[in-house]
Amino acid sequence: MDIQQLYHQFINDIKLTRWQEWGSTITQIASVWYARKNNVLVYPTGIVGVLLAAYVYFIISDPPLYADASLNIYYFAMSVYGWYNWVKKKGSDLEYPISWCDKTELGIGTGFFLISWVVLYFALRFYTNSNTPFLDSLVSASAVTAMWWMAKRKIENWLAWIVSNIVAIPLNFYKGFMLFTLMYVLFLAMAWMGYITWKKEIKK
Repeated sequence: MDIQQLYHQFINDIKLTRWQEWGSTITQIASVWYARKNNVLVYPTGIVGVLLAAYVYFIISDPPLYADASLNIYYFAMSVYGWYNWVKKKGSDLEYPISWCDKTELGIGTGFFLISWVVLYFALRFYTNSNTPFLDSLVSASAVTAMWWMAKRKIENWLAWIVSNIVAIPLNFYKGFMLFTLMYVLFLAMAWMGYITWKKEIKK
């Protein structure tokens, strides 16, 4: 497929984009923007976005992106948990300010990633009709760790999001979700900016 064919495919797929994809894209972009700003609105906007994304991946995608769909349900649960953590205070200070992971948190996050990747890959490979088990499970596993670290306001969450977004871009393009492809390109740039912003914030 040459560049011109890719361009026409892209434009055609954009024209066929469903309202669920538009709604999910807009609210998820808003969520990442608020995350970069360390604003608790990251969670209510994110909840709307991930529920719409779960519908797209479960119902609209053919075959379904099972791991990505299930991941958005996990996002929902972690968003509720993270929302609670971000407003929780210890005296007059936030209980979970921006910080780096300690060795235990880093180990737990890495363990989440490796276990999730292996379990999801084998589940997709042998128990579903997924034709992208390796990439689908990789996106999901890295996002599992990112979401857990974000709920604790750990700077490393941005590094995990960067990995997840890098893999999600070609995966969504292959599946024909052009709007989501553009969204993940934007997410990649915003994740890098979030990482830089939080590093500056902790120095203050």
